[in-house]
Amino acid sequence: MSKNASVRRAPRMADVAAMAGVSGMTVSRVLRDPTCVTPETLQRIEQAIEATGYVANRVAGSLASRRTNIVGLIVPSLRNSLFVETIQGVSDVLGTSHPLMIADSGYSLAGEEAAIRAFLGQRVCAVVLHNTTHTDRSRVMLREAGIPCVETGNLTRQPIDMVASFSNRKAARAMTAYLIARGHRRIGFASLPTDDNDRAEERRAGYQAALSRARMPVDPALTIEVAAGLAGGAEALTYFLSLTPAVDAVFLSGDVLATGAVLEAKRRRIAIPKRLAIVGTDDSDLQERISPAVTTLRFPRYDIGRRAASMLLTRLDGRPVDPASVDLGFEIVERATA
Repeated sequence: MSKNASVRRAPRMADVAAMAGVSGMTVSRVLRDPTCVTPETLQRIEQAIEATGYVANRVAGSLASRRTNIVGLIVPSLRNSLFVETIQGVSDVLGTSHPLMIADSGYSLAGEEAAIRAFLGQRVCAVVLHNTTHTDRSRVMLREAGIPCVETGNLTRQPIDMVASFSNRKAARAMTAYLIARGHRRIGFASLPTDDNDRAEERRAGYQAALSRARMPVDPALTIEVAAGLAGGAEALTYFLSLTPAVDAVFLSGDVLATGAVLEAKRRRIAIPKRLAIVGTDDSDLQERISPAVTTLRFPRYDIGRRAASMLLTRLDGRPVDPASVDLGFEIVERATA
């Protein structure tokens, strides 16, 4: 037996067609649109695909249109569980007809640009971006590609194409106003670094806007940036308590930061919220289950993912999307820390 003869031939579309008792054209159509045949025929084809182990060559099948059916999705970090809900929402709506290709930008606009370039090289049919701030080159590449694009991280006024999100500025303004309404007058604000992070920048702007609206001074000393993680939240609390006079409330832009601040306050035996109120954002199990549970902002991340995917599918179907900008809002979740 020759060496080549011992190599098993990869299953072909013709093998699937023969086993299912249909034409190769029917198999090809079903791979693009499973609803184009009767349920019985679809079941036979799916069973034949499973039995033969056939894997469709999406790129080869897209040479004429220069597009695959793959959707590219870019998030700032695959380590941050906050992005999982949006990814799941997108995936649930796209289903098996439009597989997801996911990339991590590393909280960097240059990283996002590299991911966009790679996706376009793979001929994705659409893109979902968490960022709403981009390099000039990223914007040019996406506009020249002419594919649908939905941004999800902030309710930007100038989207590349479409946006489904919430206003970070309005959310932070509402939370700061919530603290002011409860009698707090010296409120500290801490976030991750705002470089390449429009969400943190918008939340800081919302905090400052609420102070101005209440005719309270905007003290630069009360606005800081810290590193990610529980240690960042503890660092923020330590800093604010060192000020003279000390703060009576702390607004931390992030669930882990807020949790770190609560743990540090408990270590110092500071009464929460009698002596110090602590609020956060990005509601999570961590904030709900810690004692005392954290008052926070809840964002509909799963619904944002679903809406973004729905907008993409509408556009891919050749229909207009109206409105192209969708505000899914936010909610203040009142718990024990404020």
